[in-house]
Amino acid sequence: MGQEQIHQPFQLVADGSITTPQGFRAGGLHCGLKKTTRYDLGAIVCEVPAAAAGVYTTNVFQAAPLKVTRESIGADGMLRAVLVNSGNANACTGKQGEADAYEMRARFAEAISVSADQVAVASTGVIGENLRMDKVRDGIDRLPAGMNATAEGADDFCQAILTTDLVQKMVCVKLELDGRTVHVAGAAKGSGMIHPNMATMLGFVTTDACIGGEALQGLLRRATDLTFNMITVDGDTSTNDMLVAMASGLAGNDELTSEHKDWAAFEAALRYVCEVLAKAIARDGEGATKLVEVKVRGAVSDESASAIAKTIVGSSLVKSAAFGADANWGRIIAAAGRAGEPINPDTVDIAIGDIVTLTQSRPVVFDEEVALEYLKGDTIHIYVDLHMADGEATAWGCDLTYDYVRINAAYRT
Repeated sequence: MGQEQIHQPFQLVADGSITTPQGFRAGGLHCGLKKTTRYDLGAIVCEVPAAAAGVYTTNVFQAAPLKVTRESIGADGMLRAVLVNSGNANACTGKQGEADAYEMRARFAEAISVSADQVAVASTGVIGENLRMDKVRDGIDRLPAGMNATAEGADDFCQAILTTDLVQKMVCVKLELDGRTVHVAGAAKGSGMIHPNMATMLGFVTTDACIGGEALQGLLRRATDLTFNMITVDGDTSTNDMLVAMASGLAGNDELTSEHKDWAAFEAALRYVCEVLAKAIARDGEGATKLVEVKVRGAVSDESASAIAKTIVGSSLVKSAAFGADANWGRIIAAAGRAGEPINPDTVDIAIGDIVTLTQSRPVVFDEEVALEYLKGDTIHIYVDLHMADGEATAWGCDLTYDYVRINAAYRT
Protein backbone atom coordinates (compact mmCIF):
# COMPACT_ATOMS: atom_id res chain seq x y z
CA MET A 1 0.00 0.00 0.00
CA GLY A 2 3.05 2.29 -0.30
CA GLN A 3 3.41 5.38 -2.48
CA GLU A 4 4.91 5.40 -5.97
CA GLN A 5 8.09 7.33 -6.72
CA ILE A 6 7.33 9.95 -9.39
CA HIS A 7 9.94 11.82 -11.43
CA GLN A 8 9.68 15.56 -10.85
CA PRO A 9 10.29 18.21 -13.57
CA PHE A 10 12.37 20.33 -11.18
CA GLN A 11 15.46 20.07 -8.99
CA LEU A 12 15.94 20.90 -5.34
CA VAL A 13 18.43 23.73 -4.74
CA ALA A 14 20.23 22.52 -1.64
CA ASP A 15 21.54 25.95 -0.60
CA GLY A 16 18.62 27.91 -2.05
CA SER A 17 16.43 30.37 -0.18
CA ILE A 18 13.72 32.98 -0.69
CA THR A 19 16.40 35.33 -2.04
CA THR A 20 17.60 32.86 -4.70
CA PRO A 21 14.96 33.91 -7.28
CA GLN A 22 16.19 36.96 -9.15
CA GLY A 23 15.12 40.33 -7.79
CA PHE A 24 14.55 39.51 -4.12
CA ARG A 25 16.31 40.55 -0.93
CA ALA A 26 15.35 39.91 2.67
CA GLY A 27 16.33 40.62 6.23
CA GLY A 28 15.32 40.62 9.86
CA LEU A 29 16.18 42.12 13.21
CA HIS A 30 15.10 42.43 16.84
CA CYS A 31 12.95 45.49 17.47
CA GLY A 32 11.69 44.63 20.95
CA LEU A 33 8.28 42.97 20.50
CA LYS A 34 9.63 39.75 21.99
CA LYS A 35 10.83 39.55 25.56
CA THR A 36 14.04 37.87 24.42
CA THR A 37 16.54 39.20 21.87
CA ARG A 38 15.21 36.89 19.15
CA TYR A 39 14.45 38.60 15.85
CA ASP A 40 10.86 39.80 15.57
CA LEU A 41 10.68 42.04 12.48
CA GLY A 42 11.52 41.01 8.92
CA ALA A 43 10.77 41.76 5.31
CA ILE A 44 11.09 40.51 1.74
CA VAL A 45 11.56 43.16 -0.95
CA CYS A 46 11.47 42.81 -4.74
CA GLU A 47 13.51 45.25 -6.83
CA VAL A 48 10.71 45.43 -9.42
CA PRO A 49 6.91 45.33 -9.11
CA ALA A 50 6.07 41.65 -8.66
CA ALA A 51 2.88 39.87 -9.67
CA ALA A 52 1.25 38.89 -6.39
CA ALA A 53 -1.31 36.46 -5.00
CA GLY A 54 -2.60 35.65 -1.55
CA VAL A 55 -4.86 33.33 0.39
CA TYR A 56 -6.07 33.99 3.91
CA THR A 57 -7.67 32.42 6.96
CA THR A 58 -11.41 31.75 6.95
CA ASN A 59 -11.61 32.42 10.69
CA VAL A 60 -14.38 34.99 11.30
CA PHE A 61 -11.99 36.96 13.51
CA GLN A 62 -9.30 38.19 11.13
CA ALA A 63 -6.25 40.16 12.20
CA ALA A 64 -5.79 43.72 10.95
CA PRO A 65 -2.81 42.91 8.67
CA LEU A 66 -5.02 40.68 6.52
CA LYS A 67 -7.22 43.64 5.60
CA VAL A 68 -4.16 45.68 4.68
CA THR A 69 -2.60 42.92 2.58
CA ARG A 70 -5.84 42.20 0.74
CA GLU A 71 -6.06 45.88 -0.18
CA SER A 72 -2.45 46.01 -1.33
CA ILE A 73 -2.71 42.97 -3.59
CA GLY A 74 -6.17 43.97 -4.76
CA ALA A 75 -5.02 47.43 -5.84
CA ASP A 76 -3.30 46.23 -9.04
CA GLY A 77 -2.23 42.64 -8.36
CA MET A 78 1.34 43.74 -7.70
CA LEU A 79 3.61 43.99 -4.67
CA ARG A 80 7.10 45.27 -3.97
CA ALA A 81 7.42 44.00 -0.40
CA VAL A 82 5.96 42.15 2.54
CA LEU A 83 6.67 43.27 6.11
CA VAL A 84 6.25 40.76 8.95
CA ASN A 85 6.41 40.99 12.72
CA SER A 86 6.30 38.18 15.28
CA GLY A 87 5.56 38.32 18.99
CA ASN A 88 2.24 40.11 18.51
CA ALA A 89 -0.62 39.02 16.22
CA ASN A 90 -2.29 42.45 16.07
CA ALA A 91 -5.58 40.51 16.13
CA CYS A 92 -8.78 41.52 17.95
CA THR A 93 -7.26 44.97 18.48
CA GLY A 94 -10.06 47.05 16.93
CA LYS A 95 -9.57 50.34 15.12
CA GLN A 96 -6.23 50.93 16.78
CA GLY A 97 -4.94 47.65 15.39
CA GLU A 98 -6.03 48.60 11.90
CA ALA A 99 -4.39 52.01 12.22
CA ASP A 100 -1.18 50.35 13.38
CA ALA A 101 -1.17 47.92 10.45
CA TYR A 102 -1.70 50.76 7.97
CA GLU A 103 1.06 52.75 9.64
CA MET A 104 3.43 49.79 9.33
CA ARG A 105 2.65 49.59 5.63
CA ALA A 106 3.12 53.30 5.03
CA ARG A 107 6.30 53.63 7.07
CA PHE A 108 8.02 50.68 5.43
CA ALA A 109 6.91 51.84 1.98
CA GLU A 110 8.55 55.19 2.67
CA ALA A 111 11.68 53.47 3.98
CA ILE A 112 12.15 51.57 0.71
CA SER A 113 10.78 54.34 -1.55
CA VAL A 114 7.70 52.59 -2.97
CA SER A 115 3.99 53.41 -2.81
CA ALA A 116 2.11 52.17 0.24
CA ASP A 117 -0.25 49.96 -1.77
CA GLN A 118 2.75 47.91 -2.93
CA VAL A 119 3.49 46.64 0.59
CA ALA A 120 1.82 43.69 2.32
CA VAL A 121 1.80 43.29 6.10
CA ALA A 122 1.67 40.13 8.24
CA SER A 123 1.77 39.57 11.99
CA THR A 124 1.95 36.56 14.30
CA GLY A 125 2.00 36.08 18.05
CA VAL A 126 -0.25 36.83 21.00
CA ILE A 127 -3.87 37.79 20.22
CA GLY A 128 -5.57 40.81 21.79
CA GLU A 129 -2.59 43.02 22.61
CA ASN A 130 -1.77 46.28 20.87
CA LEU A 131 1.53 46.58 19.09
CA ARG A 132 4.27 48.59 20.77
CA MET A 133 4.49 50.94 17.83
CA ASP A 134 7.50 52.85 19.18
CA LYS A 135 9.47 49.61 18.87
CA VAL A 136 7.97 48.81 15.45
CA ARG A 137 8.76 52.26 14.05
CA ASP A 138 12.37 52.05 15.16
CA GLY A 139 12.70 48.57 13.68
CA ILE A 140 11.19 49.59 10.35
CA ASP A 141 13.60 52.52 10.08
CA ARG A 142 16.60 50.22 10.70
CA LEU A 143 15.45 47.22 8.66
CA PRO A 144 16.24 48.25 5.03
CA ALA A 145 19.95 48.81 5.73
CA GLY A 146 20.44 45.19 6.73
CA MET A 147 18.50 43.58 3.91
CA ASN A 148 20.35 41.75 1.15
CA ALA A 149 20.02 39.07 -1.53
CA THR A 150 22.19 36.53 0.27
CA ALA A 151 21.33 33.40 2.21
CA GLU A 152 22.13 35.38 5.36
CA GLY A 153 19.35 37.86 4.60
CA ALA A 154 16.92 35.01 4.02
CA ASP A 155 18.02 33.36 7.25
CA ASP A 156 17.48 36.58 9.20
CA PHE A 157 13.97 36.85 7.75
CA CYS A 158 13.15 33.27 8.70
CA GLN A 159 14.31 33.90 12.25
CA ALA A 160 12.17 37.02 12.46
CA ILE A 161 8.89 35.25 11.70
CA LEU A 162 9.19 32.45 14.28
CA THR A 163 7.12 32.16 17.45
CA THR A 164 7.04 28.74 19.15
CA ASP A 165 8.69 27.14 16.11
CA LEU A 166 11.81 25.12 16.88
CA VAL A 167 13.20 25.21 13.35
CA GLN A 168 13.21 27.51 10.34
CA LYS A 169 11.26 26.37 7.30
CA MET A 170 12.58 27.22 3.85
CA VAL A 171 12.93 25.45 0.49
CA CYS A 172 13.95 26.31 -3.09
CA VAL A 173 13.70 24.47 -6.41
CA LYS A 174 14.69 25.27 -9.99
CA LEU A 175 13.41 24.21 -13.41
CA GLU A 176 13.87 25.11 -17.06
CA LEU A 177 11.18 27.19 -18.79
CA ASP A 178 11.75 28.33 -22.39
CA GLY A 179 15.44 27.66 -21.98
CA ARG A 180 15.68 29.88 -18.89
CA THR A 181 16.38 28.78 -15.33
CA VAL A 182 13.44 29.62 -13.09
CA HIS A 183 13.44 29.40 -9.30
CA VAL A 184 10.54 28.88 -6.91
CA ALA A 185 11.26 29.33 -3.21
CA GLY A 186 9.31 29.55 0.00
CA ALA A 187 9.53 30.23 3.72
CA ALA A 188 6.97 29.65 6.43
CA LYS A 189 6.31 29.71 10.14
CA GLY A 190 3.89 27.60 12.10
CA SER A 191 3.96 25.23 15.03
CA GLY A 192 0.73 25.60 16.97
CA MET A 193 -2.83 26.78 16.23
CA ILE A 194 -2.51 24.77 13.03
CA HIS A 195 -5.64 23.64 11.25
CA PRO A 196 -5.61 25.86 8.17
CA ASN A 197 -8.67 26.37 6.05
CA MET A 198 -6.81 28.43 3.47
CA ALA A 199 -3.05 28.36 3.85
CA THR A 200 -0.32 28.09 6.41
CA MET A 201 0.04 30.17 9.54
CA LEU A 202 2.35 32.52 7.65
CA GLY A 203 3.86 31.54 4.33
CA PHE A 204 5.79 33.41 1.66
CA VAL A 205 6.66 32.25 -1.86
CA THR A 206 9.08 34.00 -4.20
CA THR A 207 9.75 33.17 -7.84
CA ASP A 208 11.46 34.87 -10.77
CA ALA A 209 9.07 33.27 -13.25
CA CYS A 210 7.13 35.54 -15.57
CA ILE A 211 3.47 34.99 -14.68
CA GLY A 212 0.47 37.26 -14.23
CA GLY A 213 -1.19 37.83 -10.89
CA GLU A 214 -4.45 36.15 -11.85
CA ALA A 215 -2.69 33.03 -13.10
CA LEU A 216 -0.51 32.96 -9.98
CA GLN A 217 -3.58 33.31 -7.76
CA GLY A 218 -5.20 30.26 -9.36
CA LEU A 219 -2.07 28.15 -8.98
CA LEU A 220 -1.53 29.27 -5.38
CA ARG A 221 -5.07 28.41 -4.38
CA ARG A 222 -4.86 24.93 -5.93
CA ALA A 223 -1.49 24.28 -4.33
CA THR A 224 -2.88 25.43 -0.98
CA ASP A 225 -5.82 23.05 -1.17
CA LEU A 226 -3.48 20.09 -1.66
CA THR A 227 -0.81 21.07 0.88
CA PHE A 228 -1.38 23.68 3.58
CA ASN A 229 -5.07 22.86 3.78
CA MET A 230 -4.13 19.22 4.41
CA ILE A 231 -2.16 19.70 7.62
CA THR A 232 -3.26 19.84 11.22
CA VAL A 233 -1.47 20.02 14.56
CA ASP A 234 -4.20 20.84 17.05
CA GLY A 235 -7.43 21.53 15.15
CA ASP A 236 -7.31 25.30 15.72
CA THR A 237 -7.45 27.77 12.84
CA SER A 238 -5.58 31.00 13.49
CA THR A 239 -6.82 34.57 13.10
CA ASN A 240 -3.69 35.45 11.12
CA ASP A 241 -3.18 32.68 8.54
CA MET A 242 -1.79 34.12 5.33
CA LEU A 243 0.12 32.86 2.30
CA VAL A 244 1.56 35.44 -0.10
CA ALA A 245 3.36 34.76 -3.39
CA MET A 246 5.40 37.22 -5.45
CA ALA A 247 6.76 36.71 -8.98
CA SER A 248 9.44 39.12 -10.22
CA GLY A 249 9.40 37.90 -13.84
CA LEU A 250 13.16 38.46 -14.08
CA ALA A 251 13.97 34.92 -15.26
CA GLY A 252 12.91 36.01 -18.74
CA ASN A 253 10.67 33.09 -19.68
CA ASP A 254 7.60 33.57 -21.84
CA GLU A 255 4.64 34.51 -19.66
CA LEU A 256 3.10 31.46 -18.05
CA THR A 257 -0.51 30.72 -18.86
CA SER A 258 -2.51 27.52 -18.87
CA GLU A 259 -1.61 27.15 -22.58
CA HIS A 260 2.15 27.31 -21.94
CA LYS A 261 3.89 24.00 -22.63
CA ASP A 262 5.59 24.10 -19.21
CA TRP A 263 2.55 25.18 -17.22
CA ALA A 264 2.24 21.77 -15.53
CA ALA A 265 5.94 21.74 -14.65
CA PHE A 266 5.74 25.14 -12.95
CA GLU A 267 2.58 24.12 -11.12
CA ALA A 268 4.34 20.97 -9.89
CA ALA A 269 7.27 23.05 -8.63
CA LEU A 270 4.99 25.46 -6.78
CA ARG A 271 3.02 22.62 -5.25
CA TYR A 272 6.23 20.89 -4.14
CA VAL A 273 7.46 24.04 -2.39
CA CYS A 274 4.13 24.38 -0.60
CA GLU A 275 4.10 20.70 0.35
CA VAL A 276 7.60 20.80 1.81
CA LEU A 277 6.69 23.82 3.93
CA ALA A 278 3.37 22.32 5.01
CA LYS A 279 5.01 19.07 6.10
CA ALA A 280 7.71 21.02 7.93
CA ILE A 281 5.00 22.83 9.90
CA ALA A 282 3.30 19.56 10.79
CA ARG A 283 6.60 18.00 11.82
CA ASP A 284 7.39 21.05 13.97
CA GLY A 285 4.03 20.97 15.75
CA GLU A 286 4.28 22.21 19.31
CA GLY A 287 5.81 19.45 21.40
CA ALA A 288 5.76 17.02 18.46
CA THR A 289 8.25 14.21 18.05
CA LYS A 290 6.89 12.61 14.85
CA LEU A 291 5.41 13.51 11.48
CA VAL A 292 2.26 11.52 10.70
CA GLU A 293 1.19 11.13 7.07
CA VAL A 294 -2.21 9.65 6.19
CA LYS A 295 -2.90 8.52 2.63
CA VAL A 296 -6.52 7.67 1.77
CA ARG A 297 -7.36 5.89 -1.50
CA GLY A 298 -10.47 4.38 -3.04
CA ALA A 299 -12.83 7.10 -1.85
CA VAL A 300 -15.88 8.27 -3.81
CA SER A 301 -14.06 11.54 -4.62
CA ASP A 302 -10.86 13.41 -3.86
CA GLU A 303 -12.84 15.74 -1.61
CA SER A 304 -14.21 12.80 0.36
CA ALA A 305 -10.73 11.29 0.68
CA SER A 306 -9.46 14.67 1.88
CA ALA A 307 -12.06 14.90 4.63
CA ILE A 308 -11.32 11.35 5.81
CA ALA A 309 -7.56 11.82 5.78
CA LYS A 310 -7.76 15.05 7.78
CA THR A 311 -10.14 13.49 10.29
CA ILE A 312 -7.72 10.60 10.88
CA VAL A 313 -4.59 12.71 11.14
CA GLY A 314 -6.37 15.19 13.42
CA SER A 315 -7.77 12.59 15.81
CA SER A 316 -6.42 13.10 19.32
CA LEU A 317 -6.54 9.33 19.86
CA VAL A 318 -4.60 8.59 16.67
CA LYS A 319 -2.09 11.31 17.57
CA SER A 320 -1.71 9.91 21.09
CA ALA A 321 -1.20 6.39 19.74
CA ALA A 322 1.52 7.72 17.44
CA PHE A 323 3.27 9.29 20.43
CA GLY A 324 2.99 6.06 22.40
CA ALA A 325 4.08 3.87 19.46
CA ASP A 326 0.84 1.90 19.73
CA ALA A 327 -0.34 0.21 16.51
CA ASN A 328 -3.97 0.75 17.45
CA TRP A 329 -5.70 0.52 14.06
CA GLY A 330 -9.08 0.69 15.80
CA ARG A 331 -8.53 4.39 16.39
CA ILE A 332 -7.80 4.87 12.69
CA ILE A 333 -10.94 3.15 11.46
CA ALA A 334 -13.06 4.89 14.11
CA ALA A 335 -11.81 8.28 12.96
CA ALA A 336 -12.49 7.40 9.32
CA GLY A 337 -16.01 6.32 10.22
CA ARG A 338 -16.92 9.65 11.85
CA ALA A 339 -15.63 11.82 9.01
CA GLY A 340 -19.14 12.13 7.59
CA GLU A 341 -18.14 10.68 4.23
CA PRO A 342 -19.37 7.57 2.34
CA ILE A 343 -17.57 4.41 3.45
CA ASN A 344 -18.40 0.76 2.87
CA PRO A 345 -17.78 -0.81 6.30
CA ASP A 346 -16.95 -4.15 4.66
CA THR A 347 -14.16 -3.10 2.27
CA VAL A 348 -11.59 -1.11 4.23
CA ASP A 349 -7.85 -1.91 4.21
CA ILE A 350 -5.44 -0.28 6.68
CA ALA A 351 -1.66 -0.44 6.85
CA ILE A 352 0.78 1.28 9.18
CA GLY A 353 3.94 1.60 7.14
CA ASP A 354 4.37 -1.81 5.50
CA ILE A 355 2.46 -3.51 8.30
CA VAL A 356 -1.02 -4.57 7.16
CA THR A 357 -3.45 -4.44 10.07
CA LEU A 358 -6.82 -4.70 8.33
CA THR A 359 -7.96 -6.30 5.05
CA GLN A 360 -11.54 -5.95 3.81
CA SER A 361 -12.43 -4.66 7.28
CA ARG A 362 -11.12 -7.82 8.94
CA PRO A 363 -8.19 -7.78 11.39
CA VAL A 364 -4.88 -9.21 10.21
CA VAL A 365 -2.47 -10.78 12.67
CA PHE A 366 0.78 -8.79 12.67
CA ASP A 367 4.00 -8.72 14.67
CA GLU A 368 3.48 -6.19 17.46
CA GLU A 369 7.24 -5.89 18.07
CA VAL A 370 7.88 -5.00 14.43
CA ALA A 371 5.07 -2.44 14.60
CA LEU A 372 6.49 -0.98 17.80
CA GLU A 373 9.92 -0.48 16.24
CA TYR A 374 8.36 1.17 13.19
CA LEU A 375 6.26 3.52 15.30
CA LYS A 376 9.30 4.59 17.30
CA GLY A 377 10.59 6.33 14.17
CA ASP A 378 10.19 10.04 13.47
CA THR A 379 7.87 9.56 10.47
CA ILE A 380 4.73 7.40 10.45
CA HIS A 381 2.82 6.53 7.27
CA ILE A 382 -0.78 5.36 7.53
CA TYR A 383 -2.51 3.96 4.44
CA VAL A 384 -6.28 3.53 4.14
CA ASP A 385 -7.90 2.02 1.05
CA LEU A 386 -11.71 2.18 0.94
CA HIS A 387 -12.11 0.21 -2.32
CA MET A 388 -15.08 2.29 -3.47
CA ALA A 389 -13.84 4.54 -6.31
CA ASP A 390 -10.77 6.53 -7.39
CA GLY A 391 -10.73 9.41 -4.89
CA GLU A 392 -7.49 9.92 -3.00
CA ALA A 393 -5.80 12.48 -0.76
CA THR A 394 -2.90 12.86 1.65
CA ALA A 395 -2.91 14.71 4.97
CA TRP A 396 -0.12 15.48 7.42
CA GLY A 397 -0.03 15.99 11.15
CA CYS A 398 2.00 15.08 14.21
CA ASP A 399 1.80 13.17 17.45
CA LEU A 400 0.21 14.60 20.60
CA THR A 401 2.70 14.85 23.46
CA TYR A 402 2.91 16.06 27.03
CA ASP A 403 4.90 19.06 25.82
CA TYR A 404 2.00 20.35 23.72
CA VAL A 405 0.01 20.95 26.88
CA ARG A 406 3.02 22.45 28.68
CA ILE A 407 3.72 24.92 25.86
CA ASN A 408 0.14 26.06 25.45
CA ALA A 409 -0.69 26.18 29.16
CA ALA A 410 1.75 29.07 29.51
CA TYR A 411 1.81 30.64 26.04
CA ARG A 412 1.44 34.24 27.28
CA THR A 413 3.67 33.84 30.32
